[in-house]
Amino acid sequence: MIERLEALVANGRKLPFTNSVIVDQAEALEWIDQLRVTIPEEIKSARRVTNEVERLLEQAREEAEQILARAQEQATYLIEERELTRQAEELSHEIVRQAQLESDEVRRGADDYASEVLMGLEAQVMRTLKTIKSGLELLDDRRATAAAVAAAASTAAMDNDGQGSLDEYDESDAGQPVHD
Repeated sequence: MIERLEALVANGRKLPFTNSVIVDQAEALEWIDQLRVTIPEEIKSARRVTNEVERLLEQAREEAEQILARAQEQATYLIEERELTRQAEELSHEIVRQAQLESDEVRRGADDYASEVLMGLEAQVMRTLKTIKSGLELLDDRRATAAAVAAAASTAAMDNDGQGSLDEYDESDAGQPVHD
């Protein structure tokens, strides 16, 4: 419409020696009336579009703020979760370290106990070996004594059979056996 009004003025008859033109008044007023009617509608429409754009922008801002808030919450959650994970890892390392210390202590205690038991067993075995050696020596002494007694008995038995050896007779008592 503005283009038509502009064309009306541009195509109007020029007055010589001036910048003025002659336009059809009725046509110009008709275009102006149409502009008065149309422009408020266009302005209203533009305002509606502007309002809609502003509403959409506000909605987009709110959504962006919500997304940002959720992202911050998620980041906070992840940071807290990471911190909890780190603390749990530290705690698990401490538990493992403490268990290792306790295990080492129990192992040392078990080793000490085993050493004491083995030393006691060794002492008992040594006493038993000493008893066995004493028993073996006693048996050897008995065997030696028995062998000596048997040898003496054998010698005495030979002496009693009447045939004895020549050394057993004393020349002064010829005929009398000498007994030891």
